Amino acid sequence: MSGGKMQDAVLLNMRLHGHIAVAGIISQYNLDQPEGIRNLLSVDYYHLFPNFLDLVLPYIREGKIAYVEDIAEGLENGPAALVVIFSGHNVGKQVVLVARE
Repeated sequence: MSGGKMQDAVLLNMRLHGHIAVAGIISQYNLDQPEGIRNLLSVDYYHLFPNFLDLVLPYIREGKIAYVEDIAEGLENGPAALVVIFSGHNVGKQVVLVARE
């Protein structure tokens, strides 16, 4: 779903308990006057996040759910990692690993 007016319209017209993918607002990045998101609070379920973790973490630990990270090592590779995101060549979540603990 794109940001701006389209996202605001979708949020106001969703069915109660409906499901949508809420993504970034990349459509607003290069605008001189970004439109903003006025209706985002209508999908705020952050209070349910602990319940989500209780449900999902056991599946991750058991290997039933796997997540993929595309890791670029070193801060100097940050700009290239950003280019990869916008070109669609990364797989999974793009991460820039600055230091190993």
